[in-house]
Amino acid sequence: MADLTERAVSARVPALASQSLVVVGRREPVTVGPGTTIAACIRSIQRTGTGDSVFVTDVDGRLAGVLTERDIFGRLVGPDVAAGVDVDAPVERYMNASPRTLRLEQTVADAIALMQSGAYRNVPVVDDDRRLVGVVRQVDILKFLAESFPEELLNLPPRPHQRMEQAEGG
Repeated sequence: MADLTERAVSARVPALASQSLVVVGRREPVTVGPGTTIAACIRSIQRTGTGDSVFVTDVDGRLAGVLTERDIFGRLVGPDVAAGVDVDAPVERYMNASPRTLRLEQTVADAIALMQSGAYRNVPVVDDDRRLVGVVRQVDILKFLAESFPEELLNLPPRPHQRMEQAEGG
C-alpha cells in the first residue's frame, strides 16, 4: 500500500514540478488572424467551450497577441466603461500584443509560477520562432498533478481527515 501521508506526497511534488511541459497535456489554442473582429473572436471562444482566450497568429503561425474574456469584460465594467467595446473593431485594438509565453522545455514549476504571478489561466506555448505550439491551462497542470497520484487520490475518503471505524460494505 502506498504511503498516503502528507509528507510522503509532498516529497514527490518537487520532482513533478521539475518535469518539462512536454509531459503536460496541452490543448489546441483557439486562433484567429489579424484583423478579425471582436465579435468573431467572441464567437470563436463560445464555439469551442474550452477556453476564454483567442490567440492571434500571423500567416506563419507566430503569436501576435492574446485576447481574453477579461480584456473584453474589463472594458464593459472597468474604468473604460463609457468607451465600451466596439464588436466590429479589429482584435488588435483590444488584444495584449506582448503576452507572456512558455516554451516546451520549461518546467511545470515555471508554468505554475507564471500563472500565479500574472493571474493567467491560459498561457501560450511557443517554439524558438515564436510559433504557437499549444496552450497550457491551469486545469492541464492540475490534471497532470492529479494523474501523478492516482492511488493516493482514489483511496482518499470523502473527507480527507475522516478516519473509518470499520470497512464499508459487506
